[in-house]
Amino acid sequence: MVQPWQSQLGNQRDWVWRGWQVRYTFIRATNLAETAHTPPILFLHGFASALTQWQENLIPLSQSHTIYALDLVGFGASEKAAANYKVGFWVEQVYDFWRMFIGQPIVLVGHSLGALVALTATVTHPEMVQRLGLVTLPAARQELLSGWFLSLAGEMESLFSSPWLIRPLFYVIRQPWTIRAILRGIYINKERVTDALVESFLAPGRDRGAIQALIRLTKARTQNDFSLKTKEMLPQVQVPILLLWGLDDRVIPLTWGRQLPPLNPNLKLVEIPDAGHCPYDECAECVNAEILAWIMATDR
Repeated sequence: MVQPWQSQLGNQRDWVWRGWQVRYTFIRATNLAETAHTPPILFLHGFASALTQWQENLIPLSQSHTIYALDLVGFGASEKAAANYKVGFWVEQVYDFWRMFIGQPIVLVGHSLGALVALTATVTHPEMVQRLGLVTLPAARQELLSGWFLSLAGEMESLFSSPWLIRPLFYVIRQPWTIRAILRGIYINKERVTDALVESFLAPGRDRGAIQALIRLTKARTQNDFSLKTKEMLPQVQVPILLLWGLDDRVIPLTWGRQLPPLNPNLKLVEIPDAGHCPYDECAECVNAEILAWIMATDR
């Protein structure tokens, strides 16, 4: 059921993928005459988030583009499945969704974990993506750690990903005051941390299987095969790439983002002032304008 705080997010539907329920939304372009010349845009959310994170982007961009947004399995209103969570798992979900509902080259836009999924999908299924938009792009775990430290970190992470620790932690995390405090630590613009935003993070935690999904997700993030290496994938991309990054990002610092443009001549890095890890929300007008200008500039 669509909640009141989700009402501005287009035509939400459920789709069954591999036996699991998946939430998605779509908005047909307002200017139908333009749709023959503009590619659809598919949005992928970040870790612990959902398609609701794009509330300030979907409607404005639908003026000229047909819009799709997807809840990855394990997140948002999609099923909290007993699945083997890896970036490649979500890539296949995205690819099957594209084949089922879109079937033409798209602009694929992802944030954080969603950006890693979008990058991997572009490398794995190049026929799907005409342009690639990345709103902060994480490094793979094995790019941040190496040698004996990687082994030590793995042992420590296995302790902190234990169900005995995650279960009680889950009940603390899903309290409104906890979510609000976390978001206020991430957002530079504290006014954007509204009751509706807090509720959008709380709601998935009430779903059946939420605790087990969190345990699986936490365990998966500690594995070296969770994702391919970012720096090895970027040079393989043959389409234009827009990389947007909040200047004051405290989750994935811009210092990492500034290392990426030399890896691909098709990559354009835009640093968004007055924004942290969520520039799509904190500086939505700027992000929307950058995406539209980039699509027009790279029109082929």
